[in-house]
Amino acid sequence: MPVFKTPFNGYAVKFSPFYEHRLAVATAQNFGILGNGRVHVLDLSPAGPISEFAAFDTADAVYDLSWSESHDSLLVAAVADGSVKLYDLSLPPPSNPVRSLHEHTREAHSADYNPVRRDSFITGSWDDTIKLWTIDRPTSVRTFKEHAYCVYSATWNPRHADVFASASGDCTVRIWDVREPGSTMILPAHEFEILSCDWNKYDDCVIATASVDKSIKVWDVRSFRVPLAVLNGHSYAVRKVKFSPHRGSFIASCSYDMTVCLWDYMVEDALIGRYDHHTEFTVGVDMSVLVEGLLASAGWDELVYVWQHGTDPRAP
Repeated sequence: MPVFKTPFNGYAVKFSPFYEHRLAVATAQNFGILGNGRVHVLDLSPAGPISEFAAFDTADAVYDLSWSESHDSLLVAAVADGSVKLYDLSLPPPSNPVRSLHEHTREAHSADYNPVRRDSFITGSWDDTIKLWTIDRPTSVRTFKEHAYCVYSATWNPRHADVFASASGDCTVRIWDVREPGSTMILPAHEFEILSCDWNKYDDCVIATASVDKSIKVWDVRSFRVPLAVLNGHSYAVRKVKFSPHRGSFIASCSYDMTVCLWDYMVEDALIGRYDHHTEFTVGVDMSVLVEGLLASAGWDELVYVWQHGTDPRAP
């Protein structure tokens, strides 16, 4: 399956919800510590290598990105200088970004478009806040500030337009409803920093969390005293966790142990796939909404892999 070499270290990868052949990659120079960033938009060809459709340079590292759910050409990026940049692929590169929103006071680390109310998105930052934006406003609609440490991940509920979750270095996941003045639930999910969270696409009460403690936990927010499942198998911090858009019990994860894992949290032997194709920290993973079993990963080895579950990502 195809592999693409980026000039910088990979941070995030996202499949387009509109085109099965397209994905976007967030990258950062010098492992994201100091230097520039670049957003790559890549196209998969049925028989050949990955080609670059577009690229956008930034003055700082790009940590995350999210495709618009309403416009096939719109992409939002979370940047280390605290800015949130909106790109329009239908316009020439000099016209981009079409907007740069600069309200976060520290690194913007997470971006997620609302899949239900498709004109809005959220960003999470190391300034401990989450901000709600709409694409037609130059300023944020609202700021959510309750976390006591960096917000590493914020993600919308797949069915409720007003509900999202945030994962923080304060060891909690908070559930929010934008109609309410504060968070509606605090989940003390791990004893160490929580780096990622994601909602189940088939059960809007189920959420997965990933932590520095090397574990993934699956929770039912209606009854969260005990997790539904604890998935152990990574040997270092779990950087990102994603529920499958095709199978309700499938979860993909990636870790500083350089692997991508696939899990079925409903069965006893939950680990159903382990891929060790990266040679550096693996920090980005995604599953295609349009092609079942198609995975993509990005790592600090400057490589982006796309492969079908059950095959070797390195196989030509």
